[in-house]
Amino acid sequence: ATVNKAAHYRSSDRYAQSIEEHLFGVSHLSGKYAKKIDAETLGQLTGLLHDFGKYSEVFGSYIESAVGLLQEGDSRYRDPSRWKGRVDHSTAGAQWVWRNLDDQDPVLCLAKEILAICICSHHGGLVDGLANDGEDTLMKRMVKADENTNFKESCANADEIVLIKAAEFACSTQLVKELSGLIGVVNAGVKLPMLRIFWTGLLVRYLFSCLVDADRTDTANFENPEDTELRLLGKYTEWEPLINCFERHISGLKAYPEINRKRAEVSAHCLQRSLSDQGLFYLTVPTGGGKTLASMRFALHHARKHSLDRIIYVVPYTSIIEQNAQEIRDALKGKCSLDIDEIVLEHHSNLHEKHDTKRNRLLSENWDAPIVFTTSVQLLETLFGGGTRGARRMHQLARAILIFDEVQTLPINTIHLFNNAINFLTKVCSSSVVFCTATQPLLHDVDQNKGAVPYDEQRELAPYSDLFKGFRRIEVVDERKTGGWSFSEIGMEIERQLE
Repeated sequence: ATVNKAAHYRSSDRYAQSIEEHLFGVSHLSGKYAKKIDAETLGQLTGLLHDFGKYSEVFGSYIESAVGLLQEGDSRYRDPSRWKGRVDHSTAGAQWVWRNLDDQDPVLCLAKEILAICICSHHGGLVDGLANDGEDTLMKRMVKADENTNFKESCANADEIVLIKAAEFACSTQLVKELSGLIGVVNAGVKLPMLRIFWTGLLVRYLFSCLVDADRTDTANFENPEDTELRLLGKYTEWEPLINCFERHISGLKAYPEINRKRAEVSAHCLQRSLSDQGLFYLTVPTGGGKTLASMRFALHHARKHSLDRIIYVVPYTSIIEQNAQEIRDALKGKCSLDIDEIVLEHHSNLHEKHDTKRNRLLSENWDAPIVFTTSVQLLETLFGGGTRGARRMHQLARAILIFDEVQTLPINTIHLFNNAINFLTKVCSSSVVFCTATQPLLHDVDQNKGAVPYDEQRELAPYSDLFKGFRRIEVVDERKTGGWSFSEIGMEIERQLE
């Protein structure tokens, strides 16, 4: 029987998207996202093979049955309620990689593990390479019986152009060059073997993120073509007009009273330091020191200097995230004719209804905006969470600047995970990070063997020796006395203070 080569059917009109079209669409996007860390070919090959198993007869008959093109009684009909989730269409692509990359080249051996696990995992989240009892679960998947993966049938039915392009990628010297370069960066960035393995795991998650986002975006654009107009797809307002609007707002702020002069001093230092090389920075400023505007000023200019893609502002509490986001909206709107809803994206659970638009929800799926305000929970989910929803956004952390407001609130049990991720982002993903707080946690002074961030006084964005005195709003007076205070004495003292 002729195999149906449809990857999807649009629910509204049963229009088919061919497997070839879908595979090349995902390959293009995945490669584009992976290019940010010089891994374009790796991303392209992963995208090209992710749904390779859809070339099987069993998938074709299942999807035709699901959309009503086959009815009960037809010899090829498969009950969708029984077959949903039972057709393995991801293992075949992983097996193709496993069997076609050269076993004799150690770099390609690593490449086929990385690509195979990404392809196997693109529906349910990254699978374990090893089970808790030590069983090699990845290898178990790679030798899975053909009757369950339909590998040979998929190879026989695949469009010739797909097989030709996959072979080109697999034999390309660029594949080896890309992965060798990435491993070189990892080895140079961290010396301890355990941490190198951890960084390699983050590299796998990055490539997985590229694949998942590419797959979801291509599928959604086919299913709901009207939504493509709402997506920005990286085509953002350039930094220059945003900076002009922001600077116009800054210049209009009053230089008095004294506290505003101090805030302006902090902001000026951040502007000056924005021309620094990329990496990890510290903005240690007392409460009330204008950290939101000062850090954003640094970020805007730093992003322009290094041609970065986006600014991600991470806040620990939903109670203050809307306030901070609105402060930046106000700073950018001013007298500028910019569509602020295309510039500032809020992604958290406490979103005000006026910002909870269809576009905001769509862009929040993969943080497709130049300025993103989100929570620590969402950021940690992106880096470490299970499933695909959070992981989908990880590639957007590359070529970005991340500002962590009140970074001292980071949960203790995530410190080493967090530190290693920050080092990975700054060293491998060409991103910059700002730790912004009045009380810097000693993230550089933890167990180096488990992961610590670097600290250098030269990376402080503001000279803070006299800042705390300038922003002091509380005076502590020692009024302790032998025997302590009675309740009546405390009451009398409170009355005196109130008067």
